[in-house]
Order: sequence, then C-alpha cells, then structure tokens
Amino acid sequence: MSAVDMFKPQAEHRALERMVGTWDAKSSITGPDAHWTETCRSLDGMWYIAEGEGDVPGGTAKTILTVGYDPDKRKYVGTWLGSMMGMLWVYEGEFSADGNTLSLYTTGPDCEIEGKIADYREQIVFEDENHRLFTSATKQPDGSWQTFQDLNYTRIR
Repeated sequence: MSAVDMFKPQAEHRALERMVGTWDAKSSITGPDAHWTETCRSLDGMWYIAEGEGDVPGGTAKTILTVGYDPDKRKYVGTWLGSMMGMLWVYEGEFSADGNTLSLYTTGPDCEIEGKIADYREQIVFEDENHRLFTSATKQPDGSWQTFQDLNYTRIR
C-alpha cells in the first residue's frame, strides 16, 4: 500500500476546507486603513496552508499558517511563522461542539514580561461562508483569556 492510499482526508480535515480562498483582512492592531490579504490552499485535503501579506506597524510582513488534523493525537495541529519574528509557533487544538470555532493553543514569549513564557489561544471562528474571525488571546492568572488582537476576514474569491 502506498502512502497516498494510507492517508485519506477525514471529516476533521474537511472541516478546514472553509479556509480555502483569497481573503481581505482588517486587524484591530493595524487599524482600518491597513491592507492585508491571505490566500489559503489545501494540500490534498490533509493540510491547509494560509499565506498572508500586509501592513504592520513599521512596514509590511508575510506570514504562513499551517493547519491539519492528527488522527493519532485526535487534535488539530499547526504552525505559524511571520517575517517579523524569529519564532515558530506550534499549535494543538480542537473545534467547538458546533463546529464553527477552531481553538489552537501554544506557548511563547510573554509580550508583557521579558523572559517569561505565556499561554496563548488563537481562534478561527467561521461566521459564514464568506466571513471568518481570527483572535489571539493570552491566558490570565484566573484562567480566563484576554484577547489582544483580532482580524476580520472577508472572502475575495
């Protein structure tokens, strides 16, 4: 049996198909006049690769988000990297019961306290076929999540 025959997209993989397309995004950090686009493609229905480019404070940046489903872990997994930093962010997460919110968890440098590690949660909320929301939040001492960034995506095609 070949590797192609061994791995077929499952329902969990197909749930990510909604990301495929070209998107215009507006960020709460860069403001309404900043221009940001993202193009997401599928790698044979198993992985989804979203490449973004746009305005950030001080210039422009490029980003890559990868997301897929690991059947052995029974979790969604992925990575995020950006031209504005040297860290590769690694995610694990799950969809909400209604199937509209993908929560991805990671750890990384605390933006507030140098030398400290913080817990982060990124969420992709599928609002409808042509709109999705991406939020970034940090875990607070009381266990709650404080959102520090959101991007509103509108499908271009």
